Amino acid sequence: MATNAKTRKAARYAVPVAVFGVVAGTIAMVPAFANAGGPDLPKVTAQQLIEKIAASDVQQLSGSAKISTDLGLPSLPAGLLGGGGGVTGGSADPQEKLSQLVSGTHTFRVAADGPDRQKLTFVDGKDEYSLVHNGDDVWGYDSKSKEVFHEKTPTDKGAADKGDKAGDGLPASPQEIAQEVLKAAGTTTDVSVGDTAQVAGRDAYQLVLKPKGAGSTVASVKIAVDAKNGVPLRVQVLSTDGGKPIVDAGFTKVDFAKPAADTFAFTPPKGAKVTEGAAGEHGKGKGAAGEHDKGLGALESIPGLGGLTGGAEGAKGEPKVLGEGWTSIARIETGATNTLKGMDDAAKDKNAPKGAAQFLDSLGEKVSGKFGEGRVLKTRVVNALITDDGKVYVGAVTKAELVKAADANK
Repeated sequence: MATNAKTRKAARYAVPVAVFGVVAGTIAMVPAFANAGGPDLPKVTAQQLIEKIAASDVQQLSGSAKISTDLGLPSLPAGLLGGGGGVTGGSADPQEKLSQLVSGTHTFRVAADGPDRQKLTFVDGKDEYSLVHNGDDVWGYDSKSKEVFHEKTPTDKGAADKGDKAGDGLPASPQEIAQEVLKAAGTTTDVSVGDTAQVAGRDAYQLVLKPKGAGSTVASVKIAVDAKNGVPLRVQVLSTDGGKPIVDAGFTKVDFAKPAADTFAFTPPKGAKVTEGAAGEHGKGKGAAGEHDKGLGALESIPGLGGLTGGAEGAKGEPKVLGEGWTSIARIETGATNTLKGMDDAAKDKNAPKGAAQFLDSLGEKVSGKFGEGRVLKTRVVNALITDDGKVYVGAVTKAELVKAADANK
């Protein structure tokens, strides 16, 4: 939160990053599901399986995959995020398309040939969206809108270190999600090997990570690992509330042969509208991402939420991390006062989007403690406590953990 630009960018991708970042940064994995009919494989320890993943040098593959995400988010009232009531509007912008992974079930084709060539094609319904990285070029193409997004990747190390390439920060493949999860495994995580399984026709071990203590909203995570080459084939994240997985991402078909070179070739179709993105400036100028920034104004207008959406209230200072591992909580000083009254008044205002008050109530409940009064905004994974004196406590933890943190840091 050093600058409004940075917090605005963080807010734009908040939910996807919450799923694949905050979750991965504070979670563990599902106690392995029983797989009585799993393949008979040589026994391995958790350490050996982790080493197998780390040693995997597979850089070429193609196939099909599916990802299902259920955060338990309520439906956004029309107009809350501007422009037709949705986060996306048929744009070819990669960040907008990838943000759709935050909910529902999506299927896609995937191909990779080393670090410089990857292709991801969404095949939901009759329309397709393709994201292609080929050398210095990143292309996004939406067949429905006939729009094309093009961006040159940074060519110098300084630009690359800024991490502003299209698609950054949104791991979408089972391998990337697994890598993020493994980074979180430490002293707060129990790691074990579960039952064997078959994923996409491949024999697999299952690495199981689980929080050692109580307080996390994540019950566990499991990663199905190809028994031969160590490639993660599937990742599942389960909630302490039970029900279907929060995230279930995996291959349905996979081939580790080198994809044909023309797989990564792309030429804009005749008549397509091409939007050029500037490396390092993605989302700051005109175009769909800029329009999305405008939509955040509806949230910024609610006192206390400006700090969450990159408004002036978010510039008070860097978040402070409380605790560690799965139950770590970020505390943000927004500097706002009378936050709850401001939220309620803004939601009930005659000019507020229809359903704003109901949406606010559906997110959570009012709570109190030594810290004073606040409101807890809840999902199945990431919860946030907004206090009346302008502090925000957020993490993949239960309501009780948020209140405890607020009481201890009042």
